Amino acid sequence: MEKLSATVIAYNEGPRIARCLESLTWADEIVVVDALSQDDTVEVCRRYTDRIFCQPWQGYGCQKNYSCERASHHWILNLDADEVVSPELKTEIQRTLGDPSHSIYRMPRRNYFAGRWIRRCGWYPDYTIRLFDRRRARFNERLVHESVSASGPIGTLQGAIEHFTYESLADYIDRLNRYSTLAAQEMVREGKPARQYRLYLDPLGAFLKTYLLRWGFLEGELGLSIALGTAYYTFAKYFKARRLAGKKRGKA
Repeated sequence: MEKLSATVIAYNEGPRIARCLESLTWADEIVVVDALSQDDTVEVCRRYTDRIFCQPWQGYGCQKNYSCERASHHWILNLDADEVVSPELKTEIQRTLGDPSHSIYRMPRRNYFAGRWIRRCGWYPDYTIRLFDRRRARFNERLVHESVSASGPIGTLQGAIEHFTYESLADYIDRLNRYSTLAAQEMVREGKPARQYRLYLDPLGAFLKTYLLRWGFLEGELGLSIALGTAYYTFAKYFKARRLAGKKRGKA
């Protein structure tokens, strides 16, 4: 049986991180990297692990790679603080680590909005790589929407991560604003152009894809909220990127 390190990054996650860590108590160790939280996040984490490391926020990818580097074992299961390992996934991971056939595994996520599992809008199965041998994979170091960069075949698990992503509409809007700012900064950093026409066409396309092509209308008012939020995020990302690029050119 391969030994497993569960890694979690956190910042001001006191109210919800206990649920995440409780679902990881079966792992051989839990590693938490805290970005200097100002609430009781660290105190809550101490109830589950003494492997807690603190460093200022460096971006999602950098924080996650740092957590992998602090792990004692090669096999990593990475979760966000608002995620939980389902009982089915726990059993499947334990069975898989008895004799791994791959070095990297993806799994579906069940994403929840205001306490309800969203099956449409492109939110399920939402496969994501979270179980891997760190000698074969690592996170790319993007400011937001980080993912695991790996080579070679990827195995697929059937058990799901439970992702309690947005607690309310206000929470959704607040994070859309933060994520669009980070995405705009990433675009400018990578030198990607934010063409003016994309301000108009891409948000419309995002809405139609989410609400119609991905059956968001069957989710009722939450589906409409998600489709409108996706359109807003798309617009805000390009709008902010254009403003940031303009300021950068002004300073050049």
